[in-house]
Amino acid sequence: MKSINLAEKLAQFSSHWDPHVIGDYNENEVMVVKLLGEYDFHKHDTTDDFFYVLEGELQMDIEGAASHTIRAGELFIVPRGVVHRPRAESEVKVLLIEPKGEPNSGDADREAAPKTRI
Repeated sequence: MKSINLAEKLAQFSSHWDPHVIGDYNENEVMVVKLLGEYDFHKHDTTDDFFYVLEGELQMDIEGAASHTIRAGELFIVPRGVVHRPRAESEVKVLLIEPKGEPNSGDADREAAPKTRI
């Protein structure tokens, strides 16, 4: 058991859309990621998608619905099976929680990030 400094972990990389695992929680990976630009529309058939914005402002586009703005200190959960696309006009720092082995790309044609441990 130990505390994890999120700012220190985020300072270890500069890439975008590249989640880094910082811990394990039950059968989940806790990750930090930096986002800039837009991701592909995708869905996760077997799990919800958890986003907690640490810094910046994230837009979450939902297929067939209005976009949602998620600001620092707010979290947003996309229910399983819902087609969505996160996007950011400026860099956003986010905490993610996903089941171990779940590709961040969902069903998109985009290759999943490797989820490096730091």
